[in-house]
Amino acid sequence: MAKIHIEREHGMSWDQAREAAGHWAEEAKDKFDMTCTYTEGVTSDEVVFKRSGVAGSLSVTDSSFSLHAELGFLLSAFKEKIEAEVVKNLDALIERNTSPGKCEKQ
Repeated sequence: MAKIHIEREHGMSWDQAREAAGHWAEEAKDKFDMTCTYTEGVTSDEVVFKRSGVAGSLSVTDSSFSLHAELGFLLSAFKEKIEAEVVKNLDALIERNTSPGKCEKQ
């Protein structure tokens, strides 16, 4: 099994980070047919995701996102491509939610 681990700092408020993680989970469900479970915590939230050949989690805190995934045997051959796509999508999500024109919730 191949493993993917990605960490990204963000400049969002806690509410914005939670909202971004929720959007990430919805996109994972819609685009990749993932089953996602979102659990809110006191200091961090966690999205657990899985589908045939992939299982993992996305943790979100007030300052960072941390993604861990394990790829099954068949998808392990595509680890670099999958990891590059996940990095691109996570970076785009953070960029969309921290752009200067984005209003912060009050």
